[in-house]
Amino acid sequence: KDLPFFINLQKHLSNKKIKCPKPIPDNENKYIKKLKNKNCVIMSFLKGKKLKKVSEKHCVQLGKELANMHKHTKDFRKKRKNDLSQSNWIELFKICKKNKDKTYNGLLKNIEKELMHLKLNWPKKLPKGVIHADVFQDNVFYIKNDLSGLIDFYFACNDFYAYELAICINAWCFDKKINFDKSKYNNLIKGYQKIRKLSSKELKNLRILSRGAAMRFFLT
Repeated sequence: KDLPFFINLQKHLSNKKIKCPKPIPDNENKYIKKLKNKNCVIMSFLKGKKLKKVSEKHCVQLGKELANMHKHTKDFRKKRKNDLSQSNWIELFKICKKNKDKTYNGLLKNIEKELMHLKLNWPKKLPKGVIHADVFQDNVFYIKNDLSGLIDFYFACNDFYAYELAICINAWCFDKKINFDKSKYNNLIKGYQKIRKLSSKELKNLRILSRGAAMRFFLT
């Protein structure tokens, strides 16, 4: 049931020259077909590959591309709720607690405490619209050192623009020893702000949004 949203979004983005795979219609101009009673779509091939090593330049490019996407979806009329937003995390945690694997038992109290902190401090009103919501390094392609596009839009939804950046901060701005790389963070924000200025309220809430993004991916 979500497929029309994803297809229309990528069609919209492609028409706005945002770099992503483009849905290909059949001779009757239909995009979604049935194959063995399942919905299927043919997409264009996006050249490039994920980075082996992330530099500040890559972060600037990514920031610009995300801001571009946010800017160019303002006239996209379809909406999709974020089913993995802050309001769903406590229910997700209840499922985690039922798991027979005891690996994380020592963390349960800390997780519960953090979820309560996020619930009490999660921002209510920030600029929002369509976000990709899954911008990990394996979903961003580069050719040599130039960003060639984004793939895998199947978590795309309506949420805070700054939450998109919070996901990227977690995915792009830490090294393998889990040290925070402030330079990559600054370049990501700098790239984004070249296209779309963040409000003081968005910047102020980036910390809590980043904690939330870490929790969302940890729980799932």
